[in-house]
Amino acid sequence: MLLWINGPFGGGKTATAFELRRRLPGSVVCDPEHVGLGMHRMLPAGLRADYQDLLPWRQSVRYLLARTLRSHPGPVIVPMTLINGAYFEEIIGGLRAEGADVRHFCLLAEPGTILRRIRERAWPLGLRQDRWAVGHLDECLARLAQPEFAEHVQTDDRTVAQVADTIAASAGLTIAPSADGPARAWLRRRVTSIRHIRFD
Repeated sequence: MLLWINGPFGGGKTATAFELRRRLPGSVVCDPEHVGLGMHRMLPAGLRADYQDLLPWRQSVRYLLARTLRSHPGPVIVPMTLINGAYFEEIIGGLRAEGADVRHFCLLAEPGTILRRIRERAWPLGLRQDRWAVGHLDECLARLAQPEFAEHVQTDDRTVAQVADTIAASAGLTIAPSADGPARAWLRRRVTSIRHIRFD
C-alpha cells in the first residue's frame, strides 16, 4: 500500500509521514522532493523552474515508487504537495492503473493555521526559505479543496499523532499508539522540521 500525503506547503505532510513511519512497523518514507532537488541542482540557474513541470521528474517518481511497491514488503509513505490535476493523474492515476493500492490523503487547514505553522517552522531562520510557500498558499488551498484531491483531512484542531491515527484508520492499518505528551510531540516536530530544511 502507498499512502500519498498531499497538502499545502507547511501543512504538516512531512511531520505526519514520519509519525506514521515511527508507529507503523515495516513502513518507509519515499520523498519525491529529493528527485526534484537533484534535477534542480543539475540545471544551470537560468533553467531552473518548478521541477514538477519536468516530464522526467514525473516519470522518475512514478517509476521509483512502482519499483519500491514491488520490492518493499511494508507500506510506502509519500509526503508531497501535488496540486496539478494532470500531474496527479499521471503519477497517482498511473500507479493505480498498474495495480498499485494507492491511498491519497490531503491535509487541509485554515490559512491562519498554516501561516502560524510556517512561522513556527521557520524560527529562528526567518521566513526567507518559506516565502514561496506563503505566496502560493491560497492557490494550493483552492485547488486541493476540489473533490478530485479527496480524501480530505482537516488538521486545524488535531495533533500530528491524531492526523496519523485518522489516516491509518481510513487505510485500514493498525499503528502503535502514541505515548508522546505535548512537550515530546513538539520536540519531534521541531527535529523533523530541522532535518528537512532546504537551503536551495
